[in-house]
Amino acid sequence: MRDIFVAELVGTFLLILLGDGVVSNVLTRKSGMYNAGPVQITIAWGLAVMIPATIFGAMSGAHFNPALTIALAYKGDIAWNTVGYYILGQMLGAMLGALLVYLLFKDHYNDTCEVDPAIVRGCFCTAPSIKNTWRNFLSEMVGTFVLVFAILGFGNVEGAASVGVNYLYVNGIIISIGMSLGGLTGYAINPARDLGPRIMYQILPFKEKADVMWDYSWIPVVGPIVGGLLAVVLFNVVF
Repeated sequence: MRDIFVAELVGTFLLILLGDGVVSNVLTRKSGMYNAGPVQITIAWGLAVMIPATIFGAMSGAHFNPALTIALAYKGDIAWNTVGYYILGQMLGAMLGALLVYLLFKDHYNDTCEVDPAIVRGCFCTAPSIKNTWRNFLSEMVGTFVLVFAILGFGNVEGAASVGVNYLYVNGIIISIGMSLGGLTGYAINPARDLGPRIMYQILPFKEKADVMWDYSWIPVVGPIVGGLLAVVLFNVVF
């Protein structure tokens, strides 16, 4: 249990450090990579998952995502009594990762807040480009469905590739989801990735703060969990 907790905490910490880090790098005005564009963000998020997954895959399976953890427990691949350790590690890791990003980019956040504090909020958590509750929910559900179904499929292919190569495949599917669906909701596809940094955005001091959007926050939590469970259902039917 300790290995699971530590691996998921440190792995998710790295995921958020690299993921929210690239968003902050691209969106804050005085960053050297300001306005580098969404392609850089999308590719970097894929790498942000692949790097810690390669490090910690042997310890915990490298979930870093409560939706994946719950889906694998539902499928029977992990025991339900380990789920709490996974999710606690993931949430703490996400919050600590967001804290370090905040400390690194604090001056840039203060500068960017003068233009639009919502840009800084977007460095931490997701928001829809057009607010529509059920379409936003559907976007998060479908994105996570594709992610979990693909992960299950990668491990099911006869003569499956090595674990390291499978993580490269996961990198590819995350990039693909981002480029295909990312513009709708910011593609959280991971409750910890959104909720942990959102909590930190609420707690931490900023020169000016946008609405934290708690009324929206359930969508990138519940949508991915539902999408992951549906992926398991279809996977069991097909395979």
